[in-house]
Amino acid sequence: MRIAIYGAGSLGTVLGAYLAKNGTEADLVNHNKAHVEALRENGAHITGTVDFTVPVHALLPEEMSGKYDIIFLMTKQLRNREILTFLKDFLAEDGLVVTLQNGIPEDSVAEIVGPEHTVGAVVEWGATLSAPGESTLTSSPDSLSFHMGGMPGLPEGSLRRVQEVLEKMCPVVIEENLPGARWSKLLINATFSGLGTVMGGTFGDVTGDPLGREAAIRCMKEVIDVGRAAGVTFAPVQGKNITALFYWRGPVKKALAKLILPVAMKKHASIEPSMLQDLKKGKPCEVDAINGVVCDAGRRHGVPTPVNDRISALIREIQDGKRKPGKENLKEIL
Repeated sequence: MRIAIYGAGSLGTVLGAYLAKNGTEADLVNHNKAHVEALRENGAHITGTVDFTVPVHALLPEEMSGKYDIIFLMTKQLRNREILTFLKDFLAEDGLVVTLQNGIPEDSVAEIVGPEHTVGAVVEWGATLSAPGESTLTSSPDSLSFHMGGMPGLPEGSLRRVQEVLEKMCPVVIEENLPGARWSKLLINATFSGLGTVMGGTFGDVTGDPLGREAAIRCMKEVIDVGRAAGVTFAPVQGKNITALFYWRGPVKKALAKLILPVAMKKHASIEPSMLQDLKKGKPCEVDAINGVVCDAGRRHGVPTPVNDRISALIREIQDGKRKPGKENLKEIL
């Protein structure tokens, strides 16, 4: 089986390293020449909550050849049409594109490669590219998992093929309710990636700040309200019913939600938002695929989203150089 990890940056390098460590070869594809050269010369070095180095096979996109049975897509959604049009030529006749992107990317992927070739997977851990060839795993090793599901028309057995590969890294749940799994991940990303980017900090910085916790539970309530209006049943996250834990209407449940927030995110407190990582590098971030998705769906279904609207606006101002990340930005959300 030929496997490619396209967009092998922070998360993809970790995935590729775990696959190699456990006997499954994959091509780690990235346009960053320094990163590819470091992977070739020194292997993939994974630090943070673990520490190991393993030889991997790294390529630039222009060095790809032949057909792949599975392509794990781990780029941002910003260039999906261009990238998927390119990747389609490298997909085997029964090959699969597994999108591990943020947001709700499956429809846009299926539009280009076909629903029978499209699998969605939710990444429930975080990492930061700390140097060429080196990625820092920021989630606890005992909290790593994937949730995965297919598009209508996906051939029987396809999900199992992908599951067998991803299980070389960590547990995989085949999710019949893929939209629910996606919206549960969107709930986490819109809240903690959004606010972490606005603050210029980690998930733990959000839960460790009183204003951050207040903004977080307001954001979470908005996402749940929008998702429910869209007909979504939120899926459990690592066995936890997050809507039961964090949805509130009155002051007592609201206070309880704020109290348990730091405990619930403890194993992922060191995650640095991918949007913040991009902004630090002077790159455009995918706010439209995260908080922007909530805002758009809210408008379609008549649900106000003032918190997500403001988070989106603040991140765009940071991206445009009109303000800097910082805790003081929280006052403009509440």
